[in-house]
Amino acid sequence: MSSKKLENRIALITGGGAGIGRSIAERYIREGARVAIADIDSDLVQSTAKDIGALGVSVDVTDRSSIDAMLTSVEASLGVVSVLVNNAAVFNLAPLTEITDDQYHSVFNVNVYGVLFTMQAVADRMIKAGVRGNIINMASQAGRRGEPLVAVYCASKAAVISLTQSAGLALIEKGINVNGISPGVVDTPMWATVDAQFAKYENLEIGEKKKAVGLAVPYGRMGQVEDLTGAAVFLASEDSDYVVAQTLNVDGGNWMS
Repeated sequence: MSSKKLENRIALITGGGAGIGRSIAERYIREGARVAIADIDSDLVQSTAKDIGALGVSVDVTDRSSIDAMLTSVEASLGVVSVLVNNAAVFNLAPLTEITDDQYHSVFNVNVYGVLFTMQAVADRMIKAGVRGNIINMASQAGRRGEPLVAVYCASKAAVISLTQSAGLALIEKGINVNGISPGVVDTPMWATVDAQFAKYENLEIGEKKKAVGLAVPYGRMGQVEDLTGAAVFLASEDSDYVVAQTLNVDGGNWMS
């Protein structure tokens, strides 16, 4: 008997070209899943897919026709998705009085619209195919609280937590279990951009914000992408069957709820 937790599962991970998404994809493959990764950067997703042994698909999660095309491509190669990790996201920050329309729409279009309509499209195909499945939405500790410079991003991730609750209650009767993961500060390539933005608005040296947030984590360091993969496997497996509409904090003790 196989000890792999995701044997015969077909998993799709958006934002899978790098960072947390890539790390989850690699762990899913080791656990026996057939994996597709999707990303807006077509060159990156194809390169990563080749490296890790996954199917690479381009997607713009702000475009429903692109979401449908992604799923059609995945189904043609692997079959109906039984595990979705809604991981695609963007970040920006600005003082509240300086937030622009473009900043708001760029964050909400990916982080909220993309999560909602990717989840909807996958759930619809699961239901029509009679597939019991799992959907995992990547939130953030930023969705648990406000931050002075990060109003739009915090609000978008709070919306992800709320969507996870509503979708979890709506879809469990269809055999689809929806939960979320709320990472803390995680050392990904995106942190170079985040750190630079904080340096600009808080008059800090480059690297100073990253060091400070890492030291503030009760565990004693920033998260690594590998720290998220155990929770992602748990929520995709039958071990979490009775966990419904929850968002699990994986943040080194930064937030308790």
